Amino acid sequence: MTAFRCAVASRARGDELAGTASTVRSWLLVERGGPWGSDALRDARLPEGVGAHLRDQARRHRVRVLLVRRPGRQQDGGTTRVFAARSAGAGSWLETAALDRVADVADLDLAALGAGRSPGLEPQAAPVLAVCTHGRHDACCAELGRPLARALADGPHADQVWESSHVGGDRFAGNVVVLPRGLYYGGLDADTGPAVAAATASGELLLDHLRGRSDLPMAVQAADVALRRSLGLVGLDDVRVLGARADGDLTTTRLDAVGHGVREVVVRRVLGEEWHLLTCSARGENAIPRHEVVEVRETA
Repeated sequence: MTAFRCAVASRARGDELAGTASTVRSWLLVERGGPWGSDALRDARLPEGVGAHLRDQARRHRVRVLLVRRPGRQQDGGTTRVFAARSAGAGSWLETAALDRVADVADLDLAALGAGRSPGLEPQAAPVLAVCTHGRHDACCAELGRPLARALADGPHADQVWESSHVGGDRFAGNVVVLPRGLYYGGLDADTGPAVAAATASGELLLDHLRGRSDLPMAVQAADVALRRSLGLVGLDDVRVLGARADGDLTTTRLDAVGHGVREVVVRRVLGEEWHLLTCSARGENAIPRHEVVEVRETA
């Protein structure tokens, strides 16, 4: 009997990608080779107390902590690379440092990072392409993420590529998060992944695989992607969110589109009538939420 794979089932159903990015504004990436276990901060054999400290600080200050490693390589026991990022549209930033010991990560100021301030690392201009390969969390992340990471590592943007622990959305594997912008891409493979890297280098988005911007609520992500698709706008800053209001399951988002003026996009959050297993290890079925575009209208 063939083992159930959530990403295979999701693609067969044609699950919508837009509006599914996790909502994250502040990020900390910590280099750590070796096995990560099912819960990276608990199981990855970090120095005593470090994982618990990061988990507590991350929860308290709303920072997403990921463990990362270079594709196909184990950590060599030297310095530990860390990245701090803030996802905030055109105001996004990325910083990095090489720590002498992984335990030194406990000294980083996550309160500042969570508030959108620099924790005191060095600015980095080049983006990070974080490919989820966390197989102990979900089999699809490894089976689809690792070939994707290898393909990206063999390309011209190899220095920007890192394997990462769980980023959210197992059924959309292979998943890539582009930092600092917080761009979530899903449904990628060894053929489409390099197109994301190329688009990123050109300051553009690959709309067919874009799940959304992590600094926006999911309904607003869906509106942003819908407007971009309708107008063919792929530049990072071609669409600017001006505001949003929610009324029950309806969300109306005002967006300023370069060359097209201000538009309002109304989306409705709906639940599918059928229930499905949404991860490889799910113990029960759930309805699939999606965002349905109700109206795109010009404003005065």
